[in-house]
Amino acid sequence: MKRIVKWTVLALLVIAAAGIAREPLFWQRYFSALALPSGLPPSFYEPRDLIAGGNEPPPPRVAPELESLDSRALEAAAAYAARHDSLALIVSRHGHLVFEKYWSGTGFDTLEDSQSLARVIAALLTGIAISDRKIGWPDEPIGHFIGEWRNDPRGAITVRNLLQMSSGLAPGGSTLNPWGAGARQLFGTDAVAEYLGTPLAGTPGTTWVEQRADPELLALVLERATGLRYAAYVSQVLWKRIGAGDAWLWLDRPRGTAHADCCMLAPQGDWIRVAELLLRDGNYRGDELVRPGWVAQMLVPAKGNSNYGAYLRLGARHVAGMEPYATNDVFLVEGAGGNRLWLVPSLQIAILRTGHMPRGGGDWDDARIPNLIIHGARDYLPQQGQPAADLSKLVPNH
Repeated sequence: MKRIVKWTVLALLVIAAAGIAREPLFWQRYFSALALPSGLPPSFYEPRDLIAGGNEPPPPRVAPELESLDSRALEAAAAYAARHDSLALIVSRHGHLVFEKYWSGTGFDTLEDSQSLARVIAALLTGIAISDRKIGWPDEPIGHFIGEWRNDPRGAITVRNLLQMSSGLAPGGSTLNPWGAGARQLFGTDAVAEYLGTPLAGTPGTTWVEQRADPELLALVLERATGLRYAAYVSQVLWKRIGAGDAWLWLDRPRGTAHADCCMLAPQGDWIRVAELLLRDGNYRGDELVRPGWVAQMLVPAKGNSNYGAYLRLGARHVAGMEPYATNDVFLVEGAGGNRLWLVPSLQIAILRTGHMPRGGGDWDDARIPNLIIHGARDYLPQQGQPAADLSKLVPNH
């Protein structure tokens, strides 16, 4: 019996060694990610594709009081962020930076993994591509662009389905299993093959699942529709035009496919520029980048999940265990990881928090930071039917 076990273990070791020899880059990434579960350094994301930016100065900085925001409310929000493993808290109003707080030696221009904030870039680019007639309409079947699926049932999935995480494709699952689809999608060296090999598991347009396949396939549609590499298209129609600093997309292999679901290395403060686009219906400082009305389309709830739009969480729909948002129009860009970008159109406030999600969640509440800041706006009016907010209970010594 011992001899059988010995030879079985030896055979498994030989098979494992052969697999590592065939796919060294995959296994290098896989084991590195296992060793650094709390966050991967920028050096992990190689090879990369450059998103050339405009590299313009940050938005104008003004005192909070000039934008009718209470400094004590902002400091209370920063104290909450500090207790929850944050790297930055940046607040803007009417296009002005009114508050910035940084931790762990970071700053506005520090290059950080944008995590799932990267998804919203694909959504904005889709609006631009429709305006430029590269894509016909939001409900256009993706089989028109992905020739491999032209005569496949998956070709009937629409652009809108991808935007709303409603493709019906089977989720990749955990990245811990090196032989599973999740690990192959994230760490593998042929992402397109992995995603095109994903089977249908539900009905497109009605089955909602948060997964990598949908934003990744949307980026592939954009590449096929425009004839440009994804990084080049981001740079040309968006990143340069908002004056953002140079950024990078992680590739599955040299000159390979860019990850669009995650892993965009960008100056963390530049997400405030993206926030201005979302608050101003695609307009950035007088320049119309995205077709008018497209952001409203992004906020249409998915049929399978009324809390979700186009890679956006719709904050007005209360989540159990979370305090209600102070205004009905709050929405946020978020996903895996701890980065959050809250938008409050009625007050023209954008709030960026970067960092890691506290281990186990702790007492983290997605509404706490924006509510502190909203209640600290002098022109904030409590929602009809709600008791008036008592700022003294939220901000000490108010």
